[in-house]
Amino acid sequence: MQRKADLPSKTCACCRRPFSWRRKWARSWDEVRYCSQRCRRQARAARRHREMSP
Repeated sequence: MQRKADLPSKTCACCRRPFSWRRKWARSWDEVRYCSQRCRRQARAARRHREMSP
């Protein structure tokens, strides 16, 4: 078993906090950009807001 400190980590594109590898991301670790669903929703809402603003 690996220690959490030995696992790879990334920085969240929304909140800029570091997050570690999770088993559920094993197959898609390269595509993971956000630490949580909340950050994913916030980034999507912000992008939509920017597109609608003149």
